[in-house]
Amino acid sequence: MTANFAASARLSGRINMGQVTVVGAGNVGSTLAQRLLEHNLANVVLIDIVAGRPQGVALDLAQATGSEGHNRTIVGTNDYQDTANSDIVVITAGLPRRPGMTRDDLTQTNGKIVIETVRQALAVSPLASIIVVTNPLDVMAYLAWKASGLPPQRVMGMAGVLDSARFQRFIAWELGVPPQDVSAMVLGGHGDLMVPLPRYTTVSGIPVSELISADRLAELIDRTRNGGAEIVQLLKQGGAYYAPASSACVMVEAMLRHQRRILPLAAHLSGQYGLDDLYLGVPCRLGRGGVEEILELSLTAEEQAALARSAASVREQLRGALALLEG
Repeated sequence: MTANFAASARLSGRINMGQVTVVGAGNVGSTLAQRLLEHNLANVVLIDIVAGRPQGVALDLAQATGSEGHNRTIVGTNDYQDTANSDIVVITAGLPRRPGMTRDDLTQTNGKIVIETVRQALAVSPLASIIVVTNPLDVMAYLAWKASGLPPQRVMGMAGVLDSARFQRFIAWELGVPPQDVSAMVLGGHGDLMVPLPRYTTVSGIPVSELISADRLAELIDRTRNGGAEIVQLLKQGGAYYAPASSACVMVEAMLRHQRRILPLAAHLSGQYGLDDLYLGVPCRLGRGGVEEILELSLTAEEQAALARSAASVREQLRGALALLEG
């Protein structure tokens, strides 16, 4: 048996078993663990640096097993040894942006967390793929990839699924249709410069621009770009976690079940869309081994310019974070 075949066989066997490590037992991580269990997708290891927090969440979720009708297991831990042989590691750990904190401050703080997390997780799960949820998402995905030493196909960020889901929901409300009838597409970085694409957004196959006026559609696009900030403003403390957890769960399912779904997610670009050596939200085919293909949509000059502006913003944040990899 060749080394490559042996590695592939081990990976395949573990994926059939299904173990996912969720790093961070805060609201997003705990909710994601719940989603994974109740969708019967995988056994879960929930890890956090706070003693007792992941153990308490795990015990609570385990006690719901009978009521929810699944037989998956969950372990809460503070020790990476307990996460060994995971198929997928989802990183939700990190600090939210607080009053007075700049984007650079957040990048420095969370960058250190993500880099250390990746190194510890892969030391015991070298065949795992990585999904990054921590903000600023696109920069954190790049740092995770560099810290991991993995092929870029096995490291990705979640945000495009979430941003598209928000756009989908706002359009559904506007038209009074089920969200399942809406297929939405959002590209770019996870921030104010994301690029919702009405030309590639349809309602039961009908272009959304034929159903909603241009002015109103522009308002929905603006609301999508500020979807997370709107929730933060309403909650006063903390941010969104139900929808982010559901979005990460969609990606985990696509990988564990080898669905090969086409989803917008933060992937490493190497010339696609005229961009190189950058993580940015683009449509990808997602399967067992991670990002199998990056799909290049035909963009108008205006859309391409918007994507370039989003990329420039991400690259600027990244420039100040690269030194963290030398630590």
